[in-house]
Amino acid sequence: MSYASFISSPIGKITILAEDDFVYAITFAEKDVDGLMENELTRNVAIQLEAYFKGNLSAFNFPMQQKGTDFQQEVWRKLLNIPFGETTSYAKFSAHKPLAIRAIAAANGKNDLAIVVPCHRVIGSSGKLVGYAGGLWRKQWLLQHEREIANKGQTELKF
Repeated sequence: MSYASFISSPIGKITILAEDDFVYAITFAEKDVDGLMENELTRNVAIQLEAYFKGNLSAFNFPMQQKGTDFQQEVWRKLLNIPFGETTSYAKFSAHKPLAIRAIAAANGKNDLAIVVPCHRVIGSSGKLVGYAGGLWRKQWLLQHEREIANKGQTELKF
């Protein structure tokens, strides 16, 4: 059975989708959730996301699982290692497999767990913001928010 919760955030409405035992999507995209109700898990994730937006949470703790290939799963696990309040470039992120940089970027773009699996922390080698399914303005907001919470000062992001 599937469940859904919603939160209003400074960067728009967020939908949380889960099965009985794990969250499979956190998205800004409009989803057809007619007939879906909340459960304890989706409510817990909503509480954690609200704490993140208030600046009181920098790491999430709930079961999550996305559908994807083994390669995509590897990329998504690696995203979890990017420290809160920091960024990395696609080139640095893919240094362990430099010939796969495009495949890594594509897997990053297929991440269905926005914010929690921090694909927004990967930027262009020049320091410019590139590619974010939720829109670059959201990516900029998330990075600035995290840097302020982590006391790392203002970001130096270019457009």
